[in-house]
Amino acid sequence: MNGAGYPRPDRSGPARVVPMLGWLRHYERATLRHDLIAGLTVAVMLVPQSMAYAALAGMPPVTGLYASIVPLLAYALLGTSGSLAVGPVAITALMTGTALAPLADGDPTRYAALAGLLAGMVGVIQVSMGVLRLGVLVNFMSHSVLSGFTSAAAIVIAASQVKDLLGLDAGRAETFPEIAGSLWRSATTAHGVTILVSLVSIAGLVLLRRHVPKLPGALLVVAGVTVLSAAFSLGARGVEILTEVPGGLPAPVLPTLAGQDVRALLPAAVAIALVAYMEGIAVAKALAARTRQQISPNQELTAVGSANVAAGIFQAFPVAGGFSRSAVNFSAGARTPLATVFTALMVALTALFLTPAFHHLPKAVLAAIVVVAVLGLIDRRAAVTAWRTRRSDGLTLALTFLVTLMLGVEPGLAAGVAFSLSVFLWRSARPHLAELGRVPDTDTYRNLDRHTGLHTDPRIAIVRVDGPLYFANAQHLEDRLLALAEQREALDAIVLDASAISDTDVDGAHAVAELRERLAGHGVALHLATVRGPVRDLLGRAGVWQLVHAAGHVHRDVTAALAAVGGPPGPPDRPQVVPASVPQEVL
Repeated sequence: MNGAGYPRPDRSGPARVVPMLGWLRHYERATLRHDLIAGLTVAVMLVPQSMAYAALAGMPPVTGLYASIVPLLAYALLGTSGSLAVGPVAITALMTGTALAPLADGDPTRYAALAGLLAGMVGVIQVSMGVLRLGVLVNFMSHSVLSGFTSAAAIVIAASQVKDLLGLDAGRAETFPEIAGSLWRSATTAHGVTILVSLVSIAGLVLLRRHVPKLPGALLVVAGVTVLSAAFSLGARGVEILTEVPGGLPAPVLPTLAGQDVRALLPAAVAIALVAYMEGIAVAKALAARTRQQISPNQELTAVGSANVAAGIFQAFPVAGGFSRSAVNFSAGARTPLATVFTALMVALTALFLTPAFHHLPKAVLAAIVVVAVLGLIDRRAAVTAWRTRRSDGLTLALTFLVTLMLGVEPGLAAGVAFSLSVFLWRSARPHLAELGRVPDTDTYRNLDRHTGLHTDPRIAIVRVDGPLYFANAQHLEDRLLALAEQREALDAIVLDASAISDTDVDGAHAVAELRERLAGHGVALHLATVRGPVRDLLGRAGVWQLVHAAGHVHRDVTAALAAVGGPPGPPDRPQVVPASVPQEVL
């Protein structure tokens, strides 16, 4: 155990595959109390949430309970986070409903079969990524993409619940414009008593969260409104209630693998797999930083993937690690994944014995739970910060947000990732080039555009390349340095400071050789300084290093290069302006 009471991770032997075998051998009775309290606390929160998210996914509410039993046990066995609370979450539920509705054709049996198939596919993708150690691929989903996606998805989710909040006779729609149109056309069918139930539920949820956050607000609202619904026969007054909620535990059923269904669901499965993992790993890492626990990203992929495979087999839908429940799990004192086991057992008891108690629960209450939960996902501050920090990040966020809102969750996610990768490629194809000057009375060199009073020499240009030199930007470097040679008639030598060139390829090596020859045609010699070992090795294998070295144009640093071409530069010979926003110490 560490000082905070968290078991030491033991990743040797079988524990490398099944982490529970590692931490369980160091488990102490004192930790049991923390995990038990946390597990029961999360269960109280999860029962109403899981039923609400099942409805959001277009599934019967009881399947939310199914998604909160066996999948949680699978994660507890294989997961590395003691605080992550796995189960149904709003965004994946929305993505599930969006993917299944066009394929099910209104057939509940086919809808449930497709949900199991989708969950299994998501799980297989995640497990495969974990086994192949491909967790790094999710890094292609930048913070701007995720922020824009989650904010738009939250608005779509909230809008999709308005029909249940108002009791409208509206059909299911996927995108925000479709939802808005459907709500407008059915506005005259609003039901007064249902609206009253919704207002009471939302007010109760908000007030309980704000003034007594330690109480299980969702469960109290569900219990209170259900009692009122039964007492005043709200179902008979036109309020939609759950009526029969099947009891018992789910039986394992292998999903039907129809080739055309697999192909149709594959894009959604990939998107859900990435989003579900990103949502879970983000909160797991944040909480682990506060507890000094070690999180294995690839093992987390395997664990969450196994949970989704279990969800597919046990008649549920895709699951993920939830932000709000994980925070509650952590604050309630969870130490190990055993807390998740206690949560699953509590939900199982609910499915076995308490489902009749939900008979009179109005659907408007479940909609209110979803709306209150997802509105907190709209991150306005992130949008402002992204725009102020870098316009391209702001554009990425805005594009992801708009496409998700107008066209749907999968197109929005794809557009955001594609645009952010395009921006990355554009930046890497145009690396930052800085012409340097010497700080007086030192051997230190700084960017001429950011500092004043630097010594330069019209015969020598010192240029630093900030980034790798490879096929995408090699031509850019050639063009810039040749333009420099053409513009300055007095130029005799260019010293290329390679200290920031971390990597290169055969195109980069050829660019150096060609640049050397073309500069020589202008009477300018190319000198290399501070070349890193891996870059030097590749230049050597390409036959370029030997040519430059034989000419005496390779130097250990910029100072040595300047000594070889005629000494350090003297006083500044051209005016320099320092931007007011850039501090002098910045390179």
